[in-house]
Amino acid sequence: MQTTPRPKSRLRKAILAAGILLAAAVVAVPVLRNAEHAPLDAAARRQAPGQFIQLSHGMVHYRAAGPEQGQPVLLVHGFSVPDYVFDHSREALAAAGFRVVSFDLYGRGWSDRPIVTYDRDLLAGELGELMDALHMQQADVVGLSMGGAVAGRFAALHPERVRRLVLIAPVTKATDISVMAWPGVGDWLLRAWFLPGLANRQTEDFMHPERFADWPARFVPQMQYDGFGRALLSSMRNIITASSVPDFEKIGKTGLPVQLIWGERDTTVPYAQHADVQRAIPQAQFVSLPEIGHLSVVEDPAAVHPQLIAFLREQ
Repeated sequence: MQTTPRPKSRLRKAILAAGILLAAAVVAVPVLRNAEHAPLDAAARRQAPGQFIQLSHGMVHYRAAGPEQGQPVLLVHGFSVPDYVFDHSREALAAAGFRVVSFDLYGRGWSDRPIVTYDRDLLAGELGELMDALHMQQADVVGLSMGGAVAGRFAALHPERVRRLVLIAPVTKATDISVMAWPGVGDWLLRAWFLPGLANRQTEDFMHPERFADWPARFVPQMQYDGFGRALLSSMRNIITASSVPDFEKIGKTGLPVQLIWGERDTTVPYAQHADVQRAIPQAQFVSLPEIGHLSVVEDPAAVHPQLIAFLREQ
């Protein structure tokens, strides 16, 4: 005789089916939302402006401008926007007679994405190796946002190689990245949530995002190459979560000439952190920019570059 399934049995089956569907969704979402589908190889690099050079952890993309005998200036970009963030700066400095080099940090832009820990030492090492490869014994170094943390580490380790240091809204205090720090969970969130909306969130760095409607589109190409997300997550876990103050304090003790530039409307790296940098580096010349957000070199080049150039021209 056929029996009717018990209610508890039906409930267990429903829960099991729901669990299977949920597990499938958890696995599928980051796969479906993953934009990385291409290797960063020689064919891809032919699209890039500028030049490439082989360093110890891979190929590095860079662009140079200005007279070859000019005072060298290295521009170090931030967390995710590669060297094009310095397009205006490179042009302004070159026109002022400097030999200026902007480059892509490992994991970003057209540079390789090595499978390593992305910390201050890795990226400061990239900066030093690039200087060596370009035969620059000493240079002025300009660091923006996370690039300020990288430039700070390099200057703290090698003060003799830095003639003048410029920090533009540098990552200063350690930031709590919450569940992004959790193994597995953070990796899932990176693919399912963080990366898919990252390009559109780039305009949050501006005081007036409506003026930069094309900014997200410029960001997208680098996202297709394998290793981009892995590099950002490792940078979050190993750079963003660590304070730059110890490096800045070492710089303060060297007497190295430093300029600190910050937009007063910066919410990405809050403007109030300028006080922490000034305490650590008492000799820093502070330039405060009203009505400007995080990316001052893009948002208002005319407010930034005359100050920057005047500082670098000082003897």
